[in-house]
Amino acid sequence: MKELIEKLKQKDQKALAKLITYVENNEDTSFIEELPSSGSKIIGITGSPGAGKSSLVDAIITKLRETGKTVGIIAIDPSSPFTGGAFLGDRIRMKKHFLDDGVFIRSMGSGNSLGGLNESIFDVIKLMDAFGFDYILIETVGAGQSEIDIVFASDVVILVLSPGNGDEIQLLKAGIMEIGDIYVINKADLDGANSLKVQLEYTLSFSNVKKPIIETIATSGVGVEKLVESINDCFNNFSKNGELKKRLNRRIKKHAETIVLKKVKHIINSKETKSVSSLVEETIKSLCNMV
Repeated sequence: MKELIEKLKQKDQKALAKLITYVENNEDTSFIEELPSSGSKIIGITGSPGAGKSSLVDAIITKLRETGKTVGIIAIDPSSPFTGGAFLGDRIRMKKHFLDDGVFIRSMGSGNSLGGLNESIFDVIKLMDAFGFDYILIETVGAGQSEIDIVFASDVVILVLSPGNGDEIQLLKAGIMEIGDIYVINKADLDGANSLKVQLEYTLSFSNVKKPIIETIATSGVGVEKLVESINDCFNNFSKNGELKKRLNRRIKKHAETIVLKKVKHIINSKETKSVSSLVEETIKSLCNMV
């Protein structure tokens, strides 16, 4: 383990990949706490299926690499509820970056989390941060009313919408519209884009904070430079007003909550089922004995 950590600090991508595999498959990840932070900018990208999130991520990577920035990508795909496996298709969509040493792409199954994020996400973020990427992009499986955990993992959240994709209804869903810091209307060349923008502007008019709306065509790169500028502006503003620090604290608390829940699940699954009350009591006792 020490050898892998040393190689990680030397920016060895193979060591990073092995450490990510380790934290995905082992409960004891306490070594993560000792890793230094490089101050990576963590960006969550979510939106309904078919909105073009992967194409947009691909375009953002290209724009960031043009300025010499290094990028780590965590692409989360749905896990099968039966086998636990996942079709990790995002690597295929980002294939042009495979041979770029300044880009690292890791696909993960969403696991059995309701929030659209794998339980190991916080450990993986810390590993990528310790590696020293300038930016870490997290692409989720898609937005839904229960899938808002991306706000706990990211510094800045981009919500991607597209015309003709049912996103007009999505705008009405409680919780979904509050998670974005930047709103992107992708496939802005399609019919209905202007109507979607008007509806989005109306919805956001009720917010106390003015949030940018960026129109893009990810496949051709239109609007992507403006989006990257908006991302950096957002980070600068959050750094000045203390919001970045608040979000770091929120991420630490959510990480701690995730660790406790994993331990509780492990304890419950290892006990014989007698009754609900006895199972709760035994679980609490086991947790107390760990302290």
